[in-house]
Amino acid sequence: MTMPVKHAANVSMLESLQAAPAFEQQRLGYADTLREILQQPATWRDTAARLADAGMRSMLKSLLAAQPAHIVLTGSGSSVYVGECVAPVLQAALGVPCMAIPAGTLLTSRRGVMPGGRGLLISIARSGDSPESTGVVDQVLAAEPGYAHLAVTCNAQGKLATRYRDEPRMHVLQLDERTNDRSLVMTSSFTNLLLGCSGLRHGASNEGDARLADAAAAVAGQVFARYGDALAHAAGQAAPAAVYLGSGAALGAARESALKMLEMSGGAVRVLSETFLGLRHGPMSWLDEHCLVVAFLSGEPGVRGYEYDLLRELNRKRLGGTRVVVGESIPEDVIGPHGIAIDLPGLYALEEAQQQMVHVVVGQLLAFFRCLALEQRPDAPAQGVLTRVVESFAIHAEGDA
Repeated sequence: MTMPVKHAANVSMLESLQAAPAFEQQRLGYADTLREILQQPATWRDTAARLADAGMRSMLKSLLAAQPAHIVLTGSGSSVYVGECVAPVLQAALGVPCMAIPAGTLLTSRRGVMPGGRGLLISIARSGDSPESTGVVDQVLAAEPGYAHLAVTCNAQGKLATRYRDEPRMHVLQLDERTNDRSLVMTSSFTNLLLGCSGLRHGASNEGDARLADAAAAVAGQVFARYGDALAHAAGQAAPAAVYLGSGAALGAARESALKMLEMSGGAVRVLSETFLGLRHGPMSWLDEHCLVVAFLSGEPGVRGYEYDLLRELNRKRLGGTRVVVGESIPEDVIGPHGIAIDLPGLYALEEAQQQMVHVVVGQLLAFFRCLALEQRPDAPAQGVLTRVVESFAIHAEGDA
């Protein structure tokens, strides 16, 4: 594997990359992405403090006091994967049906996918300037008067945060400006949006605590300190494809991690995300001996039993190449002959949404190191194809020809 910065044997790859002069980091195109990946534990603490603020707790309580019959989480790309991570968590905690629906689907097919009546729409966005962000809110404000709105965004100057200041149905959870990632790919924005949305589960109680993210920050610190070089090695194996596996809320983490690999490899790595049980129903045929397999294990023992069975089946069938298994007290026989165990004490004690934040950090590092191994620029991969904010396009009114 080719890496742009040489490092001493007793210094980790992450430390070497971080210690490189600023001009060298900029020249090699990784300064923003690396900073934004590594700043996550600190920014999680800031987001937790915002959720613990008395005014924020009061606002979240008021949204739930209206007794929404359903909660819809929406966004585009990574942002809707935030919704996929958090919807099962909110539904279990609040007893309200919750679903994640892509903003593009709401724009084109709202009446077929969105429940009517009394609800809460949570719009999730890093910039809030993508055409779908305000297009969906405008449409739902006009067509669904029974819906309250919560925007969770990283950009205080974005349209989602500023356009509806005089709209009483719109409420905003504004995250720290540091989370408004400058890199093309979403990293700290993703995990902080996830944490911010999950804060709604505390809205019906007095559980808001500025220390809410401390344990998650400590577990993520283990990933950086103990497993950076192992993940760099796994990412350097020149795998042409990667499959990401997760159950329940972890499927959203798998989908986000797959997108990170696709974006940061400039499409050089083909990706698939699937549930452990779903892999058997056709997608297993996609695996060969070179495919990277990334498994995000559930914190629920009963669910892990299914996941262990699937990984052991891959061993028997000799499917997949390098395997990265993320969990706690991981049995040796599920790691595989060429596997890496990212074994993180304390992971399963975290709230489920925070477990997904840690899983996604692992996915970010794999994609970051793969990008460097391909001698591409993590801050701006796929130049000329992707832009940090999707370019403006026309929003068509319902019924337009």
